[in-house]
This record gives sequence, C-alpha cells and structure tokens, in this order.
Amino acid sequence: MASLLRNGILRTAGIAFVRPHRAAACTRNLSQETSPSAHANEETQITPFEEKVELAPLSGVPEEQLSTRKARIYVPARNAMQSGSAGTRQWKIEFDTRERWENPLMGWGSSADPLSNLAVTLSFDSKEDAMAYCDRNGWAWEVEEKREPRMRAKSYGANFSWDKKTRVSTK
Repeated sequence: MASLLRNGILRTAGIAFVRPHRAAACTRNLSQETSPSAHANEETQITPFEEKVELAPLSGVPEEQLSTRKARIYVPARNAMQSGSAGTRQWKIEFDTRERWENPLMGWGSSADPLSNLAVTLSFDSKEDAMAYCDRNGWAWEVEEKREPRMRAKSYGANFSWDKKTRVSTK
C-alpha cells in the first residue's frame, strides 16, 4: 500500500490517478522545448476502473467499526436560547453511542470510539450528500426527516387588545 503511494498511484472512487516517476522527469534534456499542454498531458493520466475501493486499510479504522456501525442523518434543532435559525440548514451524521466511561483523574467523559466525534465536524448541504458519504464508507444509515415549524397567524394589533384572554395585569 505504501509502495503504491510512493510510486505515485492513488485510487479514489472509480478513478486512478497515475503520476510519472520522478526520476524520469529529472533526466529530461534541458534543450527540449516544453509547452504547457505537453507538460499537462505528461503529468496526469486518468484511467477509470470498475472495482470498489476498500477504505479500511487507508483510514486505520478497524473493520468491525466500519461494518457494524449505524449512522443517523439529521438536521440539528434550532438553539432555544436565540430566535435565529443559524445551523439548521446543514445535515449532520451521528453514530450510535459505544463504550464510554468517566476518567478517574479529571472526571471527563472518555471513549475509545474513533467515530464518536465525527458529528461535530461533518456537515452536508443535502440529505443525499450525507447518504452518499455513508454509502461510500460502508455504514448503514437512517434518516430523520427535517421538521418544519408551523407558523401561527398573528397580528400586531393583538399586542394591544383589551381582551381578557390576552390582557396582562400589572397588579
């Protein structure tokens, strides 16, 4: 694996990027005229391939972490402390909770789960992007649909009405 990366071969989702060997680039005659298009064709060749790329050897995550995890795809709720809707348009991924314990020295919550902090950093613009990411990594997933808030019809005049139901007494 490391030798493939050292030789300049890198595989990603259906495309193989192949870089020419560095020694060949160094032995070029300096008197040769190089045009930008010839240089671009020499540097990168794109070759599609059909096989699925395994992520377990690349990421360092154990195989049981990849095959037994279930991701929850959701939109976070609005912050109750503020009236704004910032952060409620992004879809996030969260995993089921695994083994946790309290650290005896500081009392902090600890975990040996490498995927537990992923929800903090991963956000997606659409639900389909999050589902495709889970499929690419081999995780089972479930989607919690976004709940739209119901807007009640209100009028500005209701703030000043003398109705007993809406009147606020000062005494």
